[in-house]
Amino acid sequence: MESLKLELETLCVFRSLLQDPVLAALCVYLHKPSNAAYAEFVAELYEANGGNITAHVQQLCENSENVYVKAVAQGGPVPQHLHDAACAELDVLQKVADLTPQALQQSLVYAGFLPGFVHEPLRLKETYLHRAQNIGRYGYGIYAKHRMFFVDEQGHIAPVRHPDTTQMKDLIDYQRERQAVVDNTKALLAGRPAANILLTGDAGTGKSSTVKAVANALWEEGLRIVEVRKDQLHSIPQVLDELSSNPLKFIVFIDDLSFLKDDDNFNAMKAALEGSVTAKSKNVVIYATSNRRHIIKETFSGREGDDVHRNDTMQELISLSERFGKHITFSKPDKATFLHIVHHLAHENGVQMPDGQLELLAERFALERGGRSARLARQFIDSLLAEDEPKA
Repeated sequence: MESLKLELETLCVFRSLLQDPVLAALCVYLHKPSNAAYAEFVAELYEANGGNITAHVQQLCENSENVYVKAVAQGGPVPQHLHDAACAELDVLQKVADLTPQALQQSLVYAGFLPGFVHEPLRLKETYLHRAQNIGRYGYGIYAKHRMFFVDEQGHIAPVRHPDTTQMKDLIDYQRERQAVVDNTKALLAGRPAANILLTGDAGTGKSSTVKAVANALWEEGLRIVEVRKDQLHSIPQVLDELSSNPLKFIVFIDDLSFLKDDDNFNAMKAALEGSVTAKSKNVVIYATSNRRHIIKETFSGREGDDVHRNDTMQELISLSERFGKHITFSKPDKATFLHIVHHLAHENGVQMPDGQLELLAERFALERGGRSARLARQFIDSLLAEDEPKA
């Protein structure tokens, strides 16, 4: 145990890991073994992941934003001395990952109960180097663990702790529209030219769900999504600059894009799409959703002036749309499409009801709420599931 303490003290590439509460408590115990120090170490491990030392060490290594992985991410040759240091330290961390309660407790003389923990087989160095060699798929730091991110109030990119779990299988119809988004995103992942996409259409047709489902489907291939709110458009250049050197591929997602009259964000959006070098990063695309009528209502239809001025205004709208390489429209579903979605969701959720009654109730539900949409179909099925005694 004394030799492990000395080896941990010489960590350089992975030195920041010593600030981790679990490893810090371990170092305290190795320096001066005691019942209390052992219990403190195990308590921190329980708090971290329930008591698996191997999984904890592996996660620490994979999430580490150390100098070695950053050098690998740059794509150039990594200095041999840096590679050797990383490999040697991974061997040290392997010893930590292999620790057992029995090995640690050998230094103690105590007949009472001491808490245990578990470890699993792991080839840490082999696994870590494999991820480093495929860093464009796995990423590093916060991007290794999380798939969805947002921009906080300080303009920093932060992980979404409880991300949207929408899957492609959860979405019904609009296959052609969704496939266009999938194909464009796969082009991005493959390093081919990919377009920024504007998804427009009626509310509840699945525009936002499509983007999030694509992100969930492709995140294991190296895709991440960063959501930017409408009032944060001015921060997009900073976000793009931060992401441009990352080995992963990113969707910068703007939901429900709209502009108020004389909104400075309108020009900021245009500049972000085409007006700066960072906006053309090969690893980033911008996907935005909008109800086109909503934009016109709040931004343009309220402006007064002669025909020339109105024409200039419409040209502004066109100039924004043209900066998106693709424009995909999600139209409001007709009756047949709406009922097809209802039947699919009813089947998926085990709703037992005669087809005629189901369709009658679904149509009534939609008409009472102003029209048909995929979202309303989901809400209708949820309303049936919420009943104490569903209609039969």
